[in-house]
Amino acid sequence: MWPYYEEESSVLPPELNRRKSKWSKVQQGEVAKENDVDKLCREKTTMEAKKEMGGEDNKNYASERRRMKTPDYTAIRGTQHFGRERGSRNSTLWSRAWFTQPSNKNKTYNALYIMSKKIKSKASLHKSDLCAPCLIVVCTNMFDPTTCIALHIFRFNPAFNMATIKQVINEAVERGPATGGLRMPTPMRLRDLIRQIRAARTAAEERAVINKECAYIRSTFREEDSVWRCRNIAKLLYIHMLGYPAHFGQLECLKLIASPRFTDKRIGYLGAMLLLDERQDVHLLITNCLKNDLNSSTQFVVGLALCTLGAIASPEMSRDLASEVERLMKSPNAYIRKKAALCAFRIIRKVPELMEIFLPATRSLLSEKNHGVLITGVTLITEMCENSPDTLLHFKKIVPNLVRILKNLILAGYSPEHDVSGVSDPFLQVKILRLLRILGRNDPDASEAMNDILAQVATNTETSKNVGNTILYETVLSIMDIKSESGLRVLAVNILGRFLLNNDKNIRYVALNTLLKTVYIDTSAVQRHRSTILECLKDPDVSIRRRALELSFALVNTNNIRTMMKELLIFLEKADPEFKAQCSSSIVNSAERFAPNKRWHLDTLLRVLVAAGNYVRDDVVSCTIQLISESTSQHGYIAEQLWRALEKDTLDRQPLIQVATWCIGEFGDLLLYGAPVSEDSSVRVTEDDIIVVYQRLLWSTQNTVVTKQYTLLSLTKLSTRFQSGTEKIRQIIDLFGSHLHIELQQRGVEFSQLFRKYEHLRPALLERMPPMESGRQTNGTSGLTNGPDAGGKPDVRPPEPIKQPTTNMDLLDLLGGLDLGSPTPDGQNPPPPLPVQNNGLFNINQSSNFLVDGLLGSPSEVTNTLPRITAYEKNGLKITFSLERQQDNSSTTIITMSAVNDSLGPISEFLFQAAVPKTFQLQMLSPSGTVLSPAGLVTQVLKITNPNKAPLRMRIRVSYSVDGLTVQDQAEVNNFPAESWQ
Repeated sequence: MWPYYEEESSVLPPELNRRKSKWSKVQQGEVAKENDVDKLCREKTTMEAKKEMGGEDNKNYASERRRMKTPDYTAIRGTQHFGRERGSRNSTLWSRAWFTQPSNKNKTYNALYIMSKKIKSKASLHKSDLCAPCLIVVCTNMFDPTTCIALHIFRFNPAFNMATIKQVINEAVERGPATGGLRMPTPMRLRDLIRQIRAARTAAEERAVINKECAYIRSTFREEDSVWRCRNIAKLLYIHMLGYPAHFGQLECLKLIASPRFTDKRIGYLGAMLLLDERQDVHLLITNCLKNDLNSSTQFVVGLALCTLGAIASPEMSRDLASEVERLMKSPNAYIRKKAALCAFRIIRKVPELMEIFLPATRSLLSEKNHGVLITGVTLITEMCENSPDTLLHFKKIVPNLVRILKNLILAGYSPEHDVSGVSDPFLQVKILRLLRILGRNDPDASEAMNDILAQVATNTETSKNVGNTILYETVLSIMDIKSESGLRVLAVNILGRFLLNNDKNIRYVALNTLLKTVYIDTSAVQRHRSTILECLKDPDVSIRRRALELSFALVNTNNIRTMMKELLIFLEKADPEFKAQCSSSIVNSAERFAPNKRWHLDTLLRVLVAAGNYVRDDVVSCTIQLISESTSQHGYIAEQLWRALEKDTLDRQPLIQVATWCIGEFGDLLLYGAPVSEDSSVRVTEDDIIVVYQRLLWSTQNTVVTKQYTLLSLTKLSTRFQSGTEKIRQIIDLFGSHLHIELQQRGVEFSQLFRKYEHLRPALLERMPPMESGRQTNGTSGLTNGPDAGGKPDVRPPEPIKQPTTNMDLLDLLGGLDLGSPTPDGQNPPPPLPVQNNGLFNINQSSNFLVDGLLGSPSEVTNTLPRITAYEKNGLKITFSLERQQDNSSTTIITMSAVNDSLGPISEFLFQAAVPKTFQLQMLSPSGTVLSPAGLVTQVLKITNPNKAPLRMRIRVSYSVDGLTVQDQAEVNNFPAESWQ
């Protein structure tokens, strides 16, 4: 009840102790009557007046009593009881100040301050002699004529000044009785609120504490002159940080901003940055406050305004105050220049067209000696160069200045202001290196000017601390991004190699990530660290393993294919499920590009199917089947190897079952009657053995519908390869005529008819397929897929299924349903649109013209090659069209789409879509792959039928992923040559 001041009731007179106790009861509400309060406040003054004026009969005393009863009177009495003075046992010091008009609070403050000065100005008194002086302050009618407010009896403090006087009076006013009851108590301190919230044991208890405090803060906001607004806003900001609503404090923040006190402005601007929204009226009010504070003579007030402007500036506010910020960038005060440069950085990011305003003042920042101004200046220039090519050309002239600043930092001696772990201002060095990288990109002259300083930084920077590693990392990025010398690139790669040996996981990850970006620039230098990279595949950190896996596949070439595949297959066997799908597809792609021979290639794919299990993607199954079909000399060998794998437990290897059943269905006669092709082929396979295994696969409840479709078709084909098991096969197929699954039932009925009505056609229809021609590129993955609609949903789906192309009408709906062509002439019905063909060779549930073409003959020859056109070129992806006309059908144009990756990073999940006007017919074949490595190629064939000979137009859409980010874009192609449609 008596805060801020020490009290010693033992040294007070008994009457004061009694009155102090009674006043405490008044504070607590036990004594609430106005006459009690008035009596308490006047009693001491009456007692002193009697003693001083000679008793009640004295005329002066009577006059004073009359004056004290008037409502507009305030008496301030200062007394020292039992004070000790040198040379005297007891002495009493009296000081008194009388003044009127107490409604003016400042006069009350001043009177009390004057009286305290009188007490302290007694030269004959020593501090130690004032052991227990007490000041009694009685204020009558300070705020209300019917109210008397008595302030604390507190111990005199030598630090007693105007600020403490105001603090005591304000607290007493807030705690004193008001009209109709007691006034609102002093609000809780921020630290006390934090302590209560942290002490809450449950979320409900925490909400109760916060709701109670928010209710109190709302009630204080209703008062016009709240002396605790700053404290309440600070608590409200803490509540906002905890996630509770605090929007009702927005206008109070504006009141604090308008306050002349710096402490109020600081909390007000902080609240504005956290609580203000995009409401126009509030922004208009704060814009005026910001403009006034930007012209303040106090640097800290200007700094607050600049920070707030940078944090919450809207485009309109940026345009209004950009000139003020530009003026402050030329201020003689380094503190203000630094803040203004950072504010300009945020304004440019918000409104790029304001960049020209700051250009003249920005270049002068590089001549500063203050490192804080230098850092902000370099940051501002970097932002300008990244957003504007014209500004980039303008600032290429400052490369020598940046080189000089960086050289001075390296050669500078010890400076305690800027030294961090033995490195002189690493923050400024990193900023300069980043700006040099931007200025030197694709510029041989600028790169030549910075080669020497980059080599000096790379060789002289200490690597024992993370500070040095940070600078080296930025140096490596700069070296690999500019037109640097080959020796400098080798030095940069060696630095990354040292990073791979660091114990810090973050540094190892950064090294792998950087090597992945630079491996295509200088592959030979990265190859020297191949063993270290492969060791990272065993790291317990999943992020490091993922980056090491990507980098390992980037290092695979013809010379190291056997060694790398051995390590990668070992990793695949032990890898987590999240790695198996990506790793298996990448192994297949690498083996396809660099396989030394067919048998090694087949063995590798078989090991992938066994190791990855159900995580193998559909494209791996298609690639394996097509490779087996092409390898005519290895049919017997691969059939035997797949049979051995099929005999084992394969329930968790559905893709392996699909490949094995297809292969045995095609080449089962070689497995049964062919010569042994391996040394351990001691046990011969019989027809009954194969039928028993097939029965187990067909009736297993854990096999997927797609797998059963493969198995049923393979068993039907074996009826023409076997000599004595045809009847057993027919009986098994007949059972599927009543299967619950419609797809399997349909195949069972159709295949049963081959054994009855069409017995004479069965050998021809089920004969061995001719070798499939590969439509894949050497560095792409196959586009052959099982398809998501292949008769049912597998039990285990790959994590990243291959996206299927959409039909023409679906794509037109996707692109807005635009009618790109002219209307059909009257009397003519447009031919029905051809569906987009997936052409998966073993999409059993889909019709595929490729199978019919393979059985009945090759397609017609293609002639009349037309010029190549560029359909799309953006973000490192270039798509071109090669046009050809069919000789036997002049209305059909064949377009070969070629997508080339010109960027430094790989592109994954590539999907090309196209739409044509309604008078055309579009048929899209499967793409050669979905992954484009740097300089990689993916092709796709499009067939367009144009019966009306209308001008050819096409709208395309591309989607792909780069570094985990999905990119989608669309364009319209109108530059087809006339020869392609006339």
